[in-house]
Amino acid sequence: MSARDGRTARAGTGGATGGGTGARAGAGGEVTARIEAAFRAAGVTGHLHAADIDTGREIGVRPDEPVVLASVFKVPLLVAFHRQAAAGLLDPTEAVTVRPEDRSAGPTGISALLDEVRMSLRDLACLMITVSDNAAADVLLDRVGLAAVNETAARLGLPRTYVDGGGRDLYDAMLSDGGVDSFAELWARLDEPGVLGRLRGLDPARTSRSTPREMTRLLGLVWRDEAAPPDGCAAMRRLFGLQVWPHRLSSGFPFDDVLVSGKTGTLLTVRNEVGVVEYPDGGRYAVAVFTRSSLPIAALPRADAVIGTSARMAVEALRAPGRPR
Repeated sequence: MSARDGRTARAGTGGATGGGTGARAGAGGEVTARIEAAFRAAGVTGHLHAADIDTGREIGVRPDEPVVLASVFKVPLLVAFHRQAAAGLLDPTEAVTVRPEDRSAGPTGISALLDEVRMSLRDLACLMITVSDNAAADVLLDRVGLAAVNETAARLGLPRTYVDGGGRDLYDAMLSDGGVDSFAELWARLDEPGVLGRLRGLDPARTSRSTPREMTRLLGLVWRDEAAPPDGCAAMRRLFGLQVWPHRLSSGFPFDDVLVSGKTGTLLTVRNEVGVVEYPDGGRYAVAVFTRSSLPIAALPRADAVIGTSARMAVEALRAPGRPR
């Protein structure tokens, strides 16, 4: 198996990695130190991994520590959906009816609508990725099956990636753990001692989880047509390219000729995005950035911005001649 098959570079092959900061002094230490400083200035703890999809060169900050996926769980779900479609286990054009009373809570897509909606599974997949529609994701998860999502992750070499449930499960768990009946009530109680610590959704040991390195591996498989047949991978790349949020990963690459595709994740203290940055010279880089703040804040612009800032530092290091510095 070559670097193009998804194996990231190690010492002596141009990579900078490790279980701590992700780089040895003199190899990637200068870059990772600057990334760490950017995380601190933004008031977050950050985890990052970036990899050249075609050569395996890599750089990371705590790339192998478990992180909360939040809505990034929709990425392995999308992959499992397309693999089942390719195997003839489901028809992506199958139309399903989503009733208001069956929908997961959420601020976007059909989650926010009032009336009955009927659309195809593949159009639900589009809403799941482009606007992070929780209701659409839960319909797909019910159709694909939770066990199938986790089996797919294992087969693709992602042993630390685990999806615990969908948006409805997460929402119900947050309310139960907080001892409240609504999210508004939960927000009002978050500064009370011990409340945040009780929330399973913020603990990577008790919720949907992965590592930054495994998420870049998964994206690399999609971009190399190895996660599913080529037409399925092309369909996935199209959806990631249509994501509407411009304030995280893409904010670090404000260039007309650079394409940024991705999927965000947001939950109380968590701000994430995973994606791929593609340059006109053919260079393409999978990036996964996961951040945590110490306090729950509905809008945290510095955390959003540092995702783009740190990603650009990492990608520029990978594009520089020689080893990441």
